[in-house]
Amino acid sequence: MPDDVRIPNDLDSFWMPFTPSRAFQDAPRLIHKADGVRYVTVDGAEKFDGTGGLWCCNAGHNHPRIVEAIQRQAADLDFAHNFGQGHPIAFEAAARVVDLAPGMDHVFFTNSGSEAVDTALKIALAYHAARGDGGRRMLVGREKAYHGINFGGLSVGGIGLNKGQFGTLYPSTAHLRHTWLEENHFSRGMPEHGAHLAEDLQRLCDLHGGHTIAAVIVEPVSGAGGVFPPPIGYLERLREICDAHGILLIFDEVITGFGRMGTPFAYEAFDVQPDLVTCAKGMTNATVPMGGVLATGAVREAFRQAPSKMPDLFHGYTYSGHPLASAACIATLDVYRDEDIFGNAARMASPWEEMLHGLADIDAVVDVRNCGIIGAVQLRQSGAVGDAGRAAHAALWDAGLIVRPIGDALALSPPLTITQDHVDEVGAKLRSVLAG
Repeated sequence: MPDDVRIPNDLDSFWMPFTPSRAFQDAPRLIHKADGVRYVTVDGAEKFDGTGGLWCCNAGHNHPRIVEAIQRQAADLDFAHNFGQGHPIAFEAAARVVDLAPGMDHVFFTNSGSEAVDTALKIALAYHAARGDGGRRMLVGREKAYHGINFGGLSVGGIGLNKGQFGTLYPSTAHLRHTWLEENHFSRGMPEHGAHLAEDLQRLCDLHGGHTIAAVIVEPVSGAGGVFPPPIGYLERLREICDAHGILLIFDEVITGFGRMGTPFAYEAFDVQPDLVTCAKGMTNATVPMGGVLATGAVREAFRQAPSKMPDLFHGYTYSGHPLASAACIATLDVYRDEDIFGNAARMASPWEEMLHGLADIDAVVDVRNCGIIGAVQLRQSGAVGDAGRAAHAALWDAGLIVRPIGDALALSPPLTITQDHVDEVGAKLRSVLAG
């Protein structure tokens, strides 16, 4: 064991997120260091980070330029809030983010993707109220969707296990059906079938009145619910229905933002313009927590009608536009640009797809899904739902590959710096474990 490893003597004080604590304490997985595409555990074992942290370390771990920018900023200005005052680096970070987002003119900074989603939903409700259309209170989400874990995001989210402990959430919500169809199994990229499911939004307009719906929120590529790329034509049809009824379209790009589709944001890759975009994760390469909501000029303008002495929006966070996060954001965007990280993601999308679909001959594999540098390998259910996924996750950990089990699906989202050798390594480990 390395001399500089810090081993905790108490595994109970930290109430871990989304973790079965007793199982973890029986067999703890503790990571000590990270570099590039790899982690090192406290016992010195090397693990390929097949999840890019948690969909977020797009430039790989411990990039020296980002680390240096954070250190330098901490020594210069550790903190200043942005309530009625400000600091230059937050404005610089905002301008840099907006420059990457065609059609978007403003960003409201948050500290996480969950906060970004709740902020976007509040902006949508307040936008309609500001325009004298305050009867629009309904928020529409989708089955199997993950929009974070705050009350708004849970309300529009579509994963039942995440909601079950918390009772009534935002009361005026409705959900579209998910797009995982049997006829689309083993589709490469966007599946051919399922565009008709966008008509669920039209049915909700017919049922409740389009004039009652404030916004619909979707992930361009559903991530934490199991990785489901959008059917061809699906997102375009949602945009058409929203336009017809004056509904705001929100893209949750917390996962897909900052290069995972080979473009800065997925809405560019799919050529569909939303009204609001949530982002986080890759914004700072996950080094300092930061999220945001991108807004069009039309959305922002609705709030400028307020009296000049009053806040445009009665919403915000102590750490919105935190100096360290802003510095990390700027340095991260510099790295993305100077090292052509997004271009690499675009070039590696095809080899990544080929590797994943090359696993289709394994008996335990019942579906493979991919889009950009995201993928999921669906395993045949064995026992209760999730048993096969948990078993494969544990075996792959032991084999040196970290994946994210979602039920019986194994989700992968490695750093966007991956090479052909990395793709081959991931494929070999998956085949060795899943075919064994």
